[in-house]
Amino acid sequence: MKKLALVALFFAVIQSVTAQDRVITTGVPFLLISADARAAGMGDMGVASSADVFSQQYNPAKYAFSPFKHGFSVSYTPYLTSIANDISLGQVTYYNRFNERSAFAGSLRYFGLGDITLTDDSGQELRTVNPNEFAFDLSYSLKLSDMFSMGVAGRYIRSNLKIATDNNDASAANSFAVDVAAFFQSEEIAYSDFNGRWRAGINLQNLGPKISYDGDVERSSNFLPSNMKLGVGFDFIMDEYNKVTVLAETNKLLVPTPEKVTPTDRNDDGIIDSNEISTAYAEANQRYRDIGWASGIFKSFGDAPDGFSEELKEFTWALGAEYWYQDSFAFRAGYFNESVEKGARKFATIGAGFKYNIVKVDVSYLFSTSKVRNPLENTLRFSLTFNFGDSYDDL
Repeated sequence: MKKLALVALFFAVIQSVTAQDRVITTGVPFLLISADARAAGMGDMGVASSADVFSQQYNPAKYAFSPFKHGFSVSYTPYLTSIANDISLGQVTYYNRFNERSAFAGSLRYFGLGDITLTDDSGQELRTVNPNEFAFDLSYSLKLSDMFSMGVAGRYIRSNLKIATDNNDASAANSFAVDVAAFFQSEEIAYSDFNGRWRAGINLQNLGPKISYDGDVERSSNFLPSNMKLGVGFDFIMDEYNKVTVLAETNKLLVPTPEKVTPTDRNDDGIIDSNEISTAYAEANQRYRDIGWASGIFKSFGDAPDGFSEELKEFTWALGAEYWYQDSFAFRAGYFNESVEKGARKFATIGAGFKYNIVKVDVSYLFSTSKVRNPLENTLRFSLTFNFGDSYDDL
C-alpha cells in the first residue's frame, strides 16, 4: 500500500500544475536525474566538464572532443530507497568519434517503478502492474574549430505510468524533444606554477511538445522539463601526475511560472466563498495549460509574478571539483543549491573513480542539506565505462 500511495503521488505531481504552487513542475521529470556517478559526484554537473561517455545527457557537443574513438557505458541509480527497493534509473550509452571533427552517440534511459500489486476494497489482489518511463536519444556533434564544437540531439520519450481502471485505458504518453548544445575547450596554457585549460558549455535541453496521458493536449497536458544549462570549468594541471578541475554551473527550467492567483468576490455578496476560490484556481490552471510549449520557453524568462527577484530564484547553481592522480584514481565533491521557494533541493555530493586500461568505474554518494528530503539521499550511484579504439590528441 505504501508503494501504491507513492505512485499515486507521483502521478499527481506530473499530471497537474496547480496555480497556488509557485514551484514549477513538469511531466517526465526523470529526464533531469543525473544517471552517471561521475557527474553525480560533482553536484550533478556535466555541461562544461571534460568529455566522457555520459556527455549525451549534459552536453552532446563534448563528444567531438572525446579522447577515444569508441565508448560504452552502463549506469544504475537506486531511487527512493527508504520506501522501496525496486525503483531505479538505468542508462546505457554508446558513442563513436568517427573522425577528428565529428561524433555520434545514442543512449537509452529507463526509469522503473517496480512491481505494484493492485487490490480491491476488500484487499483481494487483482493484478500486478509495472509503471515505467524511458527515453531514447541520438546525437551528432561537430567541431567548428580546434577549440569549439556544437551538437544536436533528438529524443523519443515514452511514459507508461497510467494505471487502467474500469473506466479508462492505460495507454502510454509519448512525445519527442531536441537538444542544442555548444562546447569550448582551450588549448593547454602555461602559467607561472602550473598549466591550465578552460572549458565552457551550454545546452538547451528537452525542447519539444507537451506530453499528455489521456490525449487531451489542451486540458491535461504537461510541459516537458525543458531547461538551459550553462557552465564553466578550469583544469589546474600541476604536473604529469596531478590534475584538479573546478566547475561551476547554473540551470534554469524553460517552463512558465504558475501565476499568482487572487480570488475575487464574483457575486458581490461581500464574501469570497470556496466556489469562487476553486473557480479562480481552475481558470488560472487552464490559462497555464493553454500556453504553448514554444511560447512557454520565451515566457519563462520574464513571467515570475514577483518580478526579477523571483526570476533569479528559478536558477539553480552548483559547484564541484575533481582530482585525478596519474589519470587512474579520481576523487570528487560538489554542492547543488535551489531556492527554498522553487523546490528546496540542496545537497552535497562526494564521489570516486578508478580507471584501468579501457575500464573505468565510478561511484557517488549524496547528502541532503535541505529540510525537504531528497529521493536520492543516502544512495550510492554506480557507473561502468569502457573506452576503446584509437585515441585522439585533444588534451
